Amino acid sequence: MTSGEPATLAPDTVIPPAGVVRRGVLGALDLLLDARSNGRSAAVDRSVLADLDATHRVLRLPPGLRIEWLGTAGFRLEMDGTVILIDPFLSRRSLSDTLLATSVHADTELVRRLIPRADAVLVGHCHFDHAVDVPELARLGATVYGSASVQRLLGCHGLADRAVRVDPGATYEVGPFTIRFVPSRHSKLLAGLAVPSGGELTCESLDGLSSSAYRCGQVHGIHVEVAGTTIYHLGSADLVEDAYTLGPVDLLLCCIAGRSVTRDFTPRALSTFAPRTVVPHHLDDFFRPIDAPMGLSLNIDVAGFVDDVHRFDPDMELRTLVPFVPHGTVPAAR
Repeated sequence: MTSGEPATLAPDTVIPPAGVVRRGVLGALDLLLDARSNGRSAAVDRSVLADLDATHRVLRLPPGLRIEWLGTAGFRLEMDGTVILIDPFLSRRSLSDTLLATSVHADTELVRRLIPRADAVLVGHCHFDHAVDVPELARLGATVYGSASVQRLLGCHGLADRAVRVDPGATYEVGPFTIRFVPSRHSKLLAGLAVPSGGELTCESLDGLSSSAYRCGQVHGIHVEVAGTTIYHLGSADLVEDAYTLGPVDLLLCCIAGRSVTRDFTPRALSTFAPRTVVPHHLDDFFRPIDAPMGLSLNIDVAGFVDDVHRFDPDMELRTLVPFVPHGTVPAAR
């Protein structure tokens, strides 16, 4: 990866995001989130993350496949020179800036520095923390696969020709990767009653594309096969069990943000996908800059998720990844 120094877990001190101007009540909320992400429960979660860190516990991958967590729900997969991205989100703002901005777009310099090339971008849903950087990656040459809302987002940027509106019954080939999109469901993060920014993206102007205008759209889980290994990316903490018919997976990339408002989420997901290994994600505070020490999302309860997994199957493998640290090996040149 060309991103420079890898991110590390923040110490148990409050570290405000660099360069953020605090504004009134929203600024106070920023500070509260910073403090809570470094509190006692966060300290427990940090200990769990360190214990499961795949840099010292092997993440079993086929030779030549590399996987890298980009933070939040974002991943980079590389095999035989082909690079695919899933839900990349790099252009982060503080919570106050995110809520107050009338338009939210990619930090083009940052995106180009951290991800100079990708062959394809796979988007599970169209919320800003999954899709804001996608148009910039399309400008760099990537083909974007996603819902009608994702296609509409690309069209707003004049990039409709870079978008593929996916059909859940179809198979897509990108180099050595075989990709399928599976109908899924977003967790009801608003007190367990509603999906935030639900519905379809309808923005007609980039000037009005605020964070809330990135409507969720159709939600998909993403199934990837490569080199005899199956990977499933669950980008939100809910699912449609009956929609999944592709059998057990080797690696489940499992969103845990919102699992507390989704009934029996962990056993339902593990029963449906029967994974060999589980990698939790969407656990970090994505209102911190991407190059700041990693904070944890408010009340994410990584330890509770781990307990749920071990309660379901004491022998199931769990691994955690550090942002921007690649895992896997590239065969030596002959």
